[in-house]
Amino acid sequence: MANKKMITNAETRQDAADRRTQMVRDEMAKERAATDAKTARLKALRLAQEQEAAAAAPPPKAKKPAKSKK
Repeated sequence: MANKKMITNAETRQDAADRRTQMVRDEMAKERAATDAKTARLKALRLAQEQEAAAAAPPPKAKKPAKSKK
């Protein structure tokens, strides 16, 4: 009888540990998804700013040809 109760307690503890482990994994996945979304948003903003700056920049001046010595 005592042996069956010990097995039941061990299974209960293992189930609780498994639930906690799964909760931690789920929380980590949520944080990772939030970080990935934030990174993608910031990358899009940076690329938009770079394109805007490139469009607003004046075209580079053409270099004059070098004078030849004769």
